[in-house]
Amino acid sequence: MDSQIVEELTPVTTPHPTTSSRIFVPLSSNGFTINASFRSDIGRRREVNEDCWLLEQPREESVLQQKGILALVADGMGGHAAGDVASKLAASFIRAKYYDSPSPPAQALEEALHSANLALYQMASKQSHLRGMGTTCTALVLWNDVALSAQVGDSRLYLIRNDEIYLMSEDHSAVMEMVRRGAMSLADARQHEDKNIILRALGPQPTVQVSTWNMPFPLRDGDQFVLCSDGLYDLVRDVEIQQIVGTSTPSEACEQLIAVANERGGHDNITVGIVMLGAQASRLPESV
Repeated sequence: MDSQIVEELTPVTTPHPTTSSRIFVPLSSNGFTINASFRSDIGRRREVNEDCWLLEQPREESVLQQKGILALVADGMGGHAAGDVASKLAASFIRAKYYDSPSPPAQALEEALHSANLALYQMASKQSHLRGMGTTCTALVLWNDVALSAQVGDSRLYLIRNDEIYLMSEDHSAVMEMVRRGAMSLADARQHEDKNIILRALGPQPTVQVSTWNMPFPLRDGDQFVLCSDGLYDLVRDVEIQQIVGTSTPSEACEQLIAVANERGGHDNITVGIVMLGAQASRLPESV
């Protein structure tokens, strides 16, 4: 990849824990609107926040119709500075590649993650202090009446629909691979000492396998998507996420979820984003 392209990318700054972003726009011919809030916290034990989030609404109506709204959470790894660099660079590169691509949205999103992986790998190979850097990435696109997703690593995407929570992503981790093979229960996996050892990340290798959905996911009024890093779901159970998100505005729920994770030790950076879709979102008060 041309190094000039990397240098020209606009950096994505990990927000201060008290900041949030709100988007409120027509999403489709069905009149869907969304209310979204994303927050990131350093936690109780880390010196650097290596997480990063992105929420992008194109300003041009034509681009919004062609590519929709992009949201992602990235959790960097690779040392004091490298993980921070990896997550921010991946977010910026994915945003740029996705919206600049002439490909259809699903293909463009997958290609953007592959391109970000190669960019990180090439940068790390040229700068010794960045060697070994990598990042997870879980990305969500809301486009017209459907959702699309692409993922590498163990950051997660949930859907809350009709008061039920569904895991819409798969952890690329050693313990979850054992769960899929039937060698370990999901309950045991939550407590396993190696639960955060991941099998895939953007950056460490020149190529990576990107997980995507087989087809676009139809949206319904009232759907709520939750994107988060493992610093949240390691300490807050799925049912607790559903209960908090289901009874709060997106901004309030982000605050509450981070507070619960910190109360339980906050052993990692904590990032969470909530996207509420439909008529209910249009009646919510402005986010802080």
